[in-house]
Amino acid sequence: MKYIPYGHQWIDDEDIAAVINVLKSEWIAAGPKTEEFEAALREYVGCRHAAVVNSGTSALDIAVQALDLPKGSEIITTPLTFAATANAALYNNHKPVFADIEKATRNISPASIREKLTEKTKAIIYVDYAGHPCDIDEIKEIAEEKDLFLIEDSCHSLGAEYKGKKIGCHADATVYSFHPVKQMTTGEGGAVVTNDGTLHEKHKMLRNHGIDRSARERFGPSAGYAYDMKYLGRNYRMTDFQAALGISQLRKLDSFIKRRREIAERYVEEFAGVSEIETPETKSDVLHAWHIYTVLLKDIDRDMFFAKMKEKGIGVNVHYIPVYRFSYYRELYGIDPRIFPVTEDVYKRIITLPLFPGMTDEDVSYVIDAVKKTAAECKK
Repeated sequence: MKYIPYGHQWIDDEDIAAVINVLKSEWIAAGPKTEEFEAALREYVGCRHAAVVNSGTSALDIAVQALDLPKGSEIITTPLTFAATANAALYNNHKPVFADIEKATRNISPASIREKLTEKTKAIIYVDYAGHPCDIDEIKEIAEEKDLFLIEDSCHSLGAEYKGKKIGCHADATVYSFHPVKQMTTGEGGAVVTNDGTLHEKHKMLRNHGIDRSARERFGPSAGYAYDMKYLGRNYRMTDFQAALGISQLRKLDSFIKRRREIAERYVEEFAGVSEIETPETKSDVLHAWHIYTVLLKDIDRDMFFAKMKEKGIGVNVHYIPVYRFSYYRELYGIDPRIFPVTEDVYKRIITLPLFPGMTDEDVSYVIDAVKKTAAECKK
């Protein structure tokens, strides 16, 4: 039986050749290809600065650390995200504070953000869920009123647009992920982009043990050995062969997203008449990047639907278990899930369907037929 996962990378011969060329070169660690990838990324998203790292999680970590917030600061974020978003606050001795979401887009609710503000609030990390940009202007208005830093977790939304502008420099710092299921991949990898030169210099040092000069700057017959460690950083560097893959993938990113949109539009059309399936909404002022495609089930047991779809070879998933439900967070904060009514409703009904550019039209049709049949089988 054929198995269709919810997400999958698309690697071609051009990508493979780019990696091989670097592996045959003299420099395979962070070096010239890394710098070339950063330049390409800056040009694509329209930002002044980019620092690539070894994962989206690392990018989140240094984006928070570079803000140099007072210890114990509160950072408001969404609970419907991968744990790394909230963990970035904990890594830096701050407290993540969860706001509720909007059902239609699964994005953080600006109204709920306002309810969570305290004197200790110093930043907001908003997540462009599934590739749909948040209500950025409303969030920026809150930040300006309260003098808060903004980090945009765009690990889902590379290539998306908000009011005609690429997602990239609406916030103080914007974070991307290049995991294999994302719009493009470097295997593992991530990046932080910004228009703030001071933050960028910190990002570069924090990914390199907090050191002010890279190994490449200290390489060669005329180079000196001296360097200084200015911050307590970590080794979050990206390799040059990962960067080479990133350069090659970035050239094809728009075509990848175009195919994702085609599949998403087919889902919307096919599920319009299925009463048990509630499709996500796309607001008129955004261009969705469709990292994942989620639906909400009505009058259906989600776990039964999940199991039956897996039996049919469809790699459905659940994005996400709300972060406050994890045992670590329960023991740390003891949060009552009932204070997040929208998040809880969405979590109990959400299911992720396959969506990636390598899907054939036949694959898409098979998923659609399986959804319709399984919905009928599970109807209460």
